Amino acid sequence: MDIKGTDLISLFEKELVGQSVSDLQESGVVLQISDNICIIQGLQNAIYGEVVVFDGGNQGVILNLDENVVAVFLLYNNISVHEREIVRRTGQTFKTPVGPGLLGRVINAVGKPLDALGDLNAIDHWGVEGVVPGVIDRIPIDQSLETGILAVDSLVPIGRGQRELIVGNRATGKTFFVTDTILHQKGKSVFCIYVAIGQRQAQVARLVKMLTGYGAMEYTCVISASTADPVSNQYLAPYVGTTIAEYFRAQGQDVLIIYDDLTNHAISYREISLLLKRSPGREAYPGDVFYLHSRLLERAGRLITGGSITALPIAQIQSDDITAYIPTNLISITDGQIFLDTKLFNRGIRPAVNVELSVSRVGGAAQTKAIKQMIRGLRLELAQYNELLEFSQFGTELDEISQRHLKRGSIVIELLKQPEHVTYTFVEQSLMFFMFKENFLDSVALKDVREYAVQFASYVKLVYSDLYNEIFSAEQFSEDNRKQLITIANEFSKIFVAK
Repeated sequence: MDIKGTDLISLFEKELVGQSVSDLQESGVVLQISDNICIIQGLQNAIYGEVVVFDGGNQGVILNLDENVVAVFLLYNNISVHEREIVRRTGQTFKTPVGPGLLGRVINAVGKPLDALGDLNAIDHWGVEGVVPGVIDRIPIDQSLETGILAVDSLVPIGRGQRELIVGNRATGKTFFVTDTILHQKGKSVFCIYVAIGQRQAQVARLVKMLTGYGAMEYTCVISASTADPVSNQYLAPYVGTTIAEYFRAQGQDVLIIYDDLTNHAISYREISLLLKRSPGREAYPGDVFYLHSRLLERAGRLITGGSITALPIAQIQSDDITAYIPTNLISITDGQIFLDTKLFNRGIRPAVNVELSVSRVGGAAQTKAIKQMIRGLRLELAQYNELLEFSQFGTELDEISQRHLKRGSIVIELLKQPEHVTYTFVEQSLMFFMFKENFLDSVALKDVREYAVQFASYVKLVYSDLYNEIFSAEQFSEDNRKQLITIANEFSKIFVAK
């Protein structure tokens, strides 16, 4: 059969009838795959962060745009992708399910449930890269977010809408600190989001079991991006958690979000960047790692609408080196840091909060007046104690005033010790500090100080409930309250029996 060139052209034209150029540009083909990265050719109109779908069922997120190809990180490890496989654009960036149905659930970074409790019953899907609220939309932070931890609520207070970094070596109680804070939010109308980044699945399962046992999962959502998940999931997890938090804030709710931890998040981003052959910088991190965390944490804050997001990012350091690259980046982004000291932890001072290196830039503005009245001069007492303790180790004899400062400091240290999963209301904390301020703890054996103060707070709460409720409502002590408490403390001292 003799087919002329004009006949071939007409055949091609006939086949392409109804096909537009844009349709052809919506699909591409896999050229190369390695390390969960696909190099795809043909997606000419693709955008950064867009989700693409593979014919085999896998999905990926575009994280690099070159002149002729795009680099896509896969979202699922268990679905294979082959060379020459067809890939199609979705025209949408990565979205996560949101809604009240996520409370009490454990999900992964791609929005799939991990707890075998059925569908999430999400009411909508929001993009994980949200618009950061401007200054005009925000209001000053002046409401306290109680952690229930004496050392924090008294010396490094956290306000609703604040960003406070938790930093310390491995195994210094960082996770216990944040989980106790979650437990303390029960009945306080604060929803909690816990984002586990690069942790083992067994560790997350133990944490969920503990939260369930204390009834905290009723107001908590856990997002897990474990070490078994693709590195892209670890990169997306904190943005997914923040988007869920933003949904609740849009409903006028207060939200507490915990990133455990952002050091692992930075490592996952470093791995992504190096695989994409981007230029490494300090400690091999890419130059935009600062922007990575700043655009995440800037989404926290308290808005005019009444809702707030309080962010507690965690950063892990080595050998107490707080000057490492990622911690210093986070310190410059956040509103303060709580430093958990290995030496204090090993001495049995737990939580091991190093008061000298911990700071809150919101400070007393977010602190309850009742606590503020009782802790005046407390930082000074601790500073004097630490100086005198170092001085006394040289065997130097101290004068009577110095010895008194040393004793008072040791009482404070003992008072600030707190068991795991035990938290106190601001009234109970105030009553415990009242005993210290009014010198009622000076005559108590050092080993009995904490028990004595805790029992006094419980005594007031049970026997003098009217006084307790009055302080709770007013959030401060009146002069009459102080006189009553002195009488009650004298009464209590006669019935307390040290063990």
